[in-house]
Amino acid sequence: MEFYASCPEGFESALADELKRLGLSHVRRLKGRATFEGEIEEGYRACLWSRLASRVFVVLGRFEAQDADALYDGVYDIAWENIVRPGATIAITARGVTEQLRNTRFSALRAKDALCDRLAETTGRRADVDAADPDVHLLLSLRQRRASISLDLSGDPLFKRLPPAATRAGEGTHVLRPDYAALVLAQVGWTALCERELTADDYENEALPTLIDASCAGGGLLLEAVNILNDRAPGAARERWGFEGWQLHDADLWERLRAEARERETAARERQARIVAVDADPAARKTAERMVTCAGYKRFVDFCAAKSATVLDHAGAVAGAALVADTTETPLSLMHDAMTLVGELRRAPELTAAPVAALTRDGLMARALHAEPVRSIAVMPNNEEATIEVWPSLDHAAAAFEAATNADAEEQTANAQDEAADAPMPEPAATLDLGDGKPLPVLIPESEQFANRLRKNARLRRKWAKREGVSCYRVYDADLPDYSAAIDLYEGCPQTPGRWLVIAEYAAPKTIDPALAQARMLDILAIAPRILDVPAEHVHAKARMRSRGGSQYGKQGAGKGGSGERANIARRRLPLIEEGGLTFAVNFDDYLDVGIFLDHRVTRDLVREHAKQARRFLNLFAYTGTATCYAADGGVEETVTVDLSNTYLDWAERNMRQNGFVGSQHHFVRDDVLAWIRDQRQTRNRWDLIFVDPPTFSNSSKMGRRTWDVQRDHVELLAGVSRLLAQGGHAIFSCNLRGFRPETRKLARAGVVLQDITAQTIPEDFARNQKVHHCYIVRRLPIEDAMAEVGFSAEEIAERTEELRNPEARKPRAAVPAHAQAGNGKSNFAGKPSPAGKPKKKKFYASKPKGR
Repeated sequence: MEFYASCPEGFESALADELKRLGLSHVRRLKGRATFEGEIEEGYRACLWSRLASRVFVVLGRFEAQDADALYDGVYDIAWENIVRPGATIAITARGVTEQLRNTRFSALRAKDALCDRLAETTGRRADVDAADPDVHLLLSLRQRRASISLDLSGDPLFKRLPPAATRAGEGTHVLRPDYAALVLAQVGWTALCERELTADDYENEALPTLIDASCAGGGLLLEAVNILNDRAPGAARERWGFEGWQLHDADLWERLRAEARERETAARERQARIVAVDADPAARKTAERMVTCAGYKRFVDFCAAKSATVLDHAGAVAGAALVADTTETPLSLMHDAMTLVGELRRAPELTAAPVAALTRDGLMARALHAEPVRSIAVMPNNEEATIEVWPSLDHAAAAFEAATNADAEEQTANAQDEAADAPMPEPAATLDLGDGKPLPVLIPESEQFANRLRKNARLRRKWAKREGVSCYRVYDADLPDYSAAIDLYEGCPQTPGRWLVIAEYAAPKTIDPALAQARMLDILAIAPRILDVPAEHVHAKARMRSRGGSQYGKQGAGKGGSGERANIARRRLPLIEEGGLTFAVNFDDYLDVGIFLDHRVTRDLVREHAKQARRFLNLFAYTGTATCYAADGGVEETVTVDLSNTYLDWAERNMRQNGFVGSQHHFVRDDVLAWIRDQRQTRNRWDLIFVDPPTFSNSSKMGRRTWDVQRDHVELLAGVSRLLAQGGHAIFSCNLRGFRPETRKLARAGVVLQDITAQTIPEDFARNQKVHHCYIVRRLPIEDAMAEVGFSAEEIAERTEELRNPEARKPRAAVPAHAQAGNGKSNFAGKPSPAGKPKKKKFYASKPKGR
């Protein structure tokens, strides 16, 4: 019989080696599979024992299939009455195309018809189809003019073998799939270590085969390592198989193989080995511990602190060792610590015989180990690109290096030079002396320049902050072009004491090697907390695009926020910071921005000063309502806070309540700001002071078909805002688009003039970046005065005046673009439709809706 085992791309070589070790014959490696030949027993063995295969198939037939009729005839000619068990349900999946068979669904349907027709003619009964859960799953493969059809012996994929209790425990977390874990462990020879017989010296020294998982993530590597140690057949616990609907299934033979597997597992109880697990991320370590405990493997795994000395102490004497790590889900802020730990362990004298295998996404492990991997395997765990990188033991590398450089052994040198080139001796790790007596390993030796600059900045900023009474400020802002990041320091208030760092990486130019930029970022993440005296767990890394677009409220890809975030934002325990005598809640975990823009510190104080001469205040695109708090502190009688996000409105209400600003005079409205402005222009609601800080860009689904672009839409926005100003009132408009250019002439035609106050609103800690934001005072003037102020000629002013007096004389307007369209019946301030042509006379406010 002809069989093949399918697998993910990158697994082929390891899978072929595994099948050979299982005693299967005529093993051949192909793309995405490995083929072998044998009897039913060989197919059963592959199903029961393969850790790397996704599925195992037996080939039932091959035939010409140049068109639909040939496909039908080829399938019909197969003796299905001898293959499909009577009463079994079937399903056929088609893959590939031919010149005439281009639709896989049609091909599968045609093959199903042929199979059912054959059964109807030979047995008098057609097979029932169950696409979701068939007894017999068939795979039709088409290529050029040929077709083959195979029976899936596995049923569910073979990698679906995590213990049920562990699966439930790891729900919602990253747990490396068992087949990927097995591939990593195969690179370091963990199976051979487990099978090693201990010597008398090993017993005397209490030395055991040892596996160290230096980045245990969700515990996937640990679970598979324990199964290999216990010689537990990967398919032993499976209750249903695809071959059970196969007429040739030999139940007695299968039971004999299962009994053999149980005997092997019983014999493996005599094995002795150590598995030590650590992770730089405490949350990941807790998840791994929970997974291991729920799987019943707690006694096999020793968890300890992520320090090399502690790990070596727990490892004890080793009789052969292997070092593995899965850094694909390691937070960026902890990546340096994780890689440093792997490097320190590899260089430890106790582990010179240990090979290293790491599943990574960035290729930076080579820098941490100061040696290029001898083997790299491109894989796709969770459908995301990653690489398994393998380094030999240092003993092996040293032996290869010595052989390659031994002039007295010419023949040995010739054979060993290639191996030495693949396994060079690692260079000593570069370290920095930061003055605290603890050398810091770094990936880039030049990072010392960054450390010196940050130390100088920190000293100067500390003095300035103390003098100005500022507790949260920017310490570093891409002062060195090669170290392009922003570093903000946050000091907690007495209710939540502590210090936090937010380190935001600017996107590197395309001319910079991404791996080099990533290495520099990891050095920044390692150096900054040491110099600024911040605990590692309080360091938060963000990715920030220094671009001309993007939302300023962007959400982190792996944040903790989600569908339930709004429900708990008001009660969730968050760090509190102080600014200007006010207290604000900040969130370092979930969003690109933390809840307060430090570059607007002066702008917020300006809002408070202007609020002292105002009665009513309006905050548009309010975000977390910090400007509303400042206005309330300035003494306004009434505030209205408008944003499209319920979460941010809850956050704004929390900030107001935190500072004692509660009551019916403070209103929070969820709405699309432009639509809301249009509705409010139909009422008598007017404000003395308006603060407008829109995002650079937004395409939120809550806006319908419309998108927002501050450069494109600011004229419409500010013209509408000016119509909501009370007599003598003004607005403060800010935006963070670096290349923003106000359309002053268009605004003037609407009677709006801007006074640029950007320079006086840039705080000292942002002085290096004068384009961090733009800020303007917005006033409404008679159109003639506004146009004259920006330089229109008398003729142009007269023409505009005539247009306004005689609407029929206006030039035809272009059609409104789709991005600016808004449907009728948009909610107004009260949350009710505003009938066309009936302006609201009543003054009213509405709280934000409580439902989604």
